[in-house]
Amino acid sequence: MNFDAYARNGVDLVNARLDDLDDLRSLLPGADAGLREEITERDLATFRRARKRLRGVFEYGASGQDAEAVAELNALLEAYPVHPHISGHDSSDWHMHPASRGASMAVDYLAGAVWGLAVWLCEYGSARFGVCADERCGNVYLDTSSNCCRRFCSERCATRSHVAAHRARKRAATADQPLAPVS
Repeated sequence: MNFDAYARNGVDLVNARLDDLDDLRSLLPGADAGLREEITERDLATFRRARKRLRGVFEYGASGQDAEAVAELNALLEAYPVHPHISGHDSSDWHMHPASRGASMAVDYLAGAVWGLAVWLCEYGSARFGVCADERCGNVYLDTSSNCCRRFCSERCATRSHVAAHRARKRAATADQPLAPVS
């Protein structure tokens, strides 16, 4: 079972815009069209509340507050319990899903995302939960680097931040130079 994919659902949720039902539908591109159309305002409210709590998990992890990250994930596991089931399209494609259809699409998605993040934390530690260092961004990410040194959610943010820092250093160096006498 690929828990990374479920953990990434948690990342996608925290980073998603959730202004309306269309934003929520775009978060779920893999869901069948009928399921996406079943989404309600109540699901949207559930996703917004969970997103806020999941952001807290990433903030705790990024700041070294392991016990708090674990406590919040445990609370989320209780709120969105996992009910695994076997799924497949033919007899050679059996695989596990951490949530069963039945409650609501929101609960199923969140159970999987929380389970994936909990497995990720147990496997790699909460230090691998990050918040982008680019102050204009704020997205979260899972640090998959070999030495736990990632600071940005994407190459785009890293480049933008490094270019801004370079320009600031250049401006500061120019400002520190004495003015040449005018002849």
